[in-house]
This record gives sequence, C-alpha cells and structure tokens, in this order.
Amino acid sequence: MASDPTPETHTESQIYLSTRGGDYGLSFETVVLKGLAADGGLFLPHEIPTASDWRDWKDLSYADLAFRIFSLYISPSEIPADDLKAIIDRSYSTFRAKDVTPLVNLQDDKLHLLELFHGPSYSFKDCALQFLGNLFEYLLARKNKGKQGKDRHHLTVVGATSGDTGSAAIHGLKGKKDVSIIILHPKGRISPIQEAQMTTCADANVHNLAVTGTFDDCQDTVKVLFGDDDTNKALKLGAVNSINFSRILAQIVYYFYSYFSLVRNSSSVKLGDKIRFVVPTGNFGDILAGYFASRMGLPVDKLVIATNENDILDRFWKTGRYEKKPAEGSEAGEGGVRETLSPAMDILVSSNFERLLWFLAHEFAATVGADEEFNKKQAGQEVSAWLKDLKTKGGFGPVYKDVLDFARRSFESERVSDSQTIETIKAIYDKVGYVLDPHSAVGVTAALHSMQRAGPNVTHVSLSTAHPAKFAGAVERALKDTQGFDFADVLPDEFASFDKMPRRVDTVDNDWKAVREMVKEKVEKELQAQQ
Repeated sequence: MASDPTPETHTESQIYLSTRGGDYGLSFETVVLKGLAADGGLFLPHEIPTASDWRDWKDLSYADLAFRIFSLYISPSEIPADDLKAIIDRSYSTFRAKDVTPLVNLQDDKLHLLELFHGPSYSFKDCALQFLGNLFEYLLARKNKGKQGKDRHHLTVVGATSGDTGSAAIHGLKGKKDVSIIILHPKGRISPIQEAQMTTCADANVHNLAVTGTFDDCQDTVKVLFGDDDTNKALKLGAVNSINFSRILAQIVYYFYSYFSLVRNSSSVKLGDKIRFVVPTGNFGDILAGYFASRMGLPVDKLVIATNENDILDRFWKTGRYEKKPAEGSEAGEGGVRETLSPAMDILVSSNFERLLWFLAHEFAATVGADEEFNKKQAGQEVSAWLKDLKTKGGFGPVYKDVLDFARRSFESERVSDSQTIETIKAIYDKVGYVLDPHSAVGVTAALHSMQRAGPNVTHVSLSTAHPAKFAGAVERALKDTQGFDFADVLPDEFASFDKMPRRVDTVDNDWKAVREMVKEKVEKELQAQQ
C-alpha cells in the first residue's frame, strides 16, 4: 500500500509563458483551455520545477506518482488537491494493465520495453488524453456552474492526427458536456484500424474530417485556425494535440514510473543509477516529456531520438540545421513527407521541437546575460526568428555551436529505415516471441544501436507507443512466413467488430478556410440539436 501522496509543499504560483515571448504570467487553466499562445508560440512553465524528494516516490502507485508530479505544475489555488486526485484517479482507472504502463524485458535485463498502449485506444496517447479529457470536463463544469443556454462556455477542441492522437482524443472527450471535438486526419494516410477507431464513434459531439493532404497540412490548418480572428469570434477553440502543455505534463509520469519499476524489479538498476530512454519520435512531445523528467531530477544518461525515414530531427542533431527538405536520396511524397511503415511518425515538422528550442536558446542567452527576465525575452526572440525562417525559407541553421552542444548533451539521434523496422520486428519475435508494432520497432532498432555505443553497463528503456494490431500491414509483412505466427492472435476482440459498424466522416479539401467553414457548421448543428 502506497503512503499518503500529499506532498509536504505544493507549488503556489507556477505560471506559464509563450515560447515566442508574447505571453507571460499565464495560469495553468488559461494554458490548458487556450492550447496555443496568441503569438503562435507554445506554452511552457516559467521554470521546470526540481523534484527534490523524487527518491521518496519509488513505491507510489501510478496515480499517486502522477499526483506528486502534477502538483509541482498546478497550484492548489487553481485545482484543489482533492479535486486533482479525483481527476487523476478517473483518468487511469480506464487502463487494462494494473501498472498502467508495464515493463517487458527484451534482452538480458539491459533492454526493456515500456508498454504504453494499455489505455482505451491502445496508444501511448491515452496516458495524456484520458487526463486531458477529464481536465477539460472539470474546468468547464466550474466555468459553467449556474449558467444556462448561450451563457455556457462551449469548447470546440480541434486536433490533427497522424493516427493515434485522434482515437485517443475521441476516447478522452466523447460524450463530455460543453465540448465538441473535431479531428482532422490525412485522407488515406492512416492505418485502417486507426481510421475505424475514430470514425465508428457514434457520440454526437465527435466529428471526423478527412483532409486531402498530409499530416503536416492538417497540423498547419489547426495552427492557422487558432490564429484566425473569424474562427475565434465564432468558436472558443481548445487544443488536444501535444501543443497543449497538459499533454507533456501527463507524459512525464511514465518516465519516473518506469525508472522506479526497474529499481524495484531489476537487478541491474539501483536508485540513483542513470539509464537511457529511447523514444520513437514524430512530433517530439513524447521525448520532450523525458527531457522535463531529466530536468526535474530523474537520472537520465541520454534521451535517444529514433526517427523513421522522415528524419528532420536526426539531421538537426547531426548538422545543426533544421530543414523541411527530405533527406538526400529519399523518395519523398506529397509535401516532402515520405510514407513509411510507421505512419504516425511521417511528419516533416515536429511541433514540440519549438519547446526544446526555447530551452536551448534560454541556456545560450544565460551564458552572456545575467538578468533572468532578459534571458527569457532573448530566448523568445531567438525562437521567433528561427520559426520565421522555417516558415519563409523552409528551414534554419546551422544554429550556434553552443546551442547544438547543449542539445547533444541531453540527446542522441538515430534514423531507422523501413527495412530495418521489418528486420527488428522479425528478430524480436524470433528471439523472445514478442510482437512489436512498427513504431516500437523503430525505437528498439535505435536502442540496440545505442547499447553498442553506451557499453554493457547502461540499461535502456525503449518506449512502445502502440499496440501491434493497429498496424497489420507492417506486422504481417515482417512475420507472414514465420512459423507459429497468426495475426488473429494479436487482434483484440473489439477491433474485429469494426467492419460491422457504421462510419461517420466527412472529406474536406486541403484548404484551411474550407475546414473552418465545416467546423463552424458542425458545431452549430450540434448546439442546435441540444436546444
């Protein structure tokens, strides 16, 4: 039985800023409900809190650990402790695994797989979006207490998905009062299971739009909508993508929890030992949470970025340049994005990388400036300049040598091809009988290479981001000739029933104004039906 999770001290005044310098001193509630800053930047706490008592958290349950971590970022004057505990308990009661995010040993007690797919949508994004859904519900219920009709605050949550965010967001928000959820996905560019998970949802507040473009187009459209005056006059927009800081916050928990699981159950890791985390990376949110955990005090040797053939992040760590153009010699498709066997990572621009850029720019500013407020403003100006070049020139860099050195101090990177992905799925199944999805296979491939660099004494945890049943094509391609393998054994019962269920989805042109009009129409009809 875990001890009482109430901390001795509680953050009283954690406040937030925009990465581009336009907003300072914002509350957690404002950050959650706004999602994206008015200047187009992403929200960050003014400082990452230090978890001075992190060693005392070793035996806490997942929910109690989440409470300790969230309490460092959320003032009790905004969400009282008992209310926060209740939100957390509701959020993680929906997971199929008792430990929420269990570890599996893949090799010699030195390589472990962190299974993050035991939530309702079978994706790591449930770890954050179950919490965010309940958080939205709590904040809106408080805002709307005693209000009726048009006086009520109705939130229109708009998100873009390359596959898993959509179904996880829908599972987190379906049926919630005073919330409409609209998910944009690139038509024909997500797996059939992922599409079915989203489009078979019958709840009236859920709307799916298939955009005739890429995921980056969908993501760009969402950002434009947040910055559009007409949209904001008509609708109160909320963000569900990892641009919403609460997504990053919730993902910090499983880094600490997996570390403590190793300390409790592995002979190779003692409390205080450093380990490596390897993260299959698309939008950079998942691995950014690991950076937060490290800055809070968790003993992390390195965070290893594992990209697929859409390798803008790997190229940055290798060269200091962040450029949209595809890697030399690659056969890129529409918009420069190459379609791979790991489609959730088929992303040309990683939104959350902007948050890391702010920290790197701030650290660089601090080497020459003594005033903290000046350093923050300098960081915002630097990020704004980089992002302007990205938008107008298609890239920026090389960044200052010190900035790249700061990035390399915490991170390494690895590019993994489709052929390597297939080879790893087959090799792991042959060796231990475990079925990896292609995204997790990208991570394991990078982990195996990292183990060669780091040496035999460094324990690695590779994050498994999705259930293999969601990516039948890649899994069957890798294992179709393997004796004893039957994909039916991997398929959850609920997935098998999708073919019999009706779909709700609308196709829309890759034009943000067309998307805007459809979003307004959907929300208006939904609200009229409620009256």
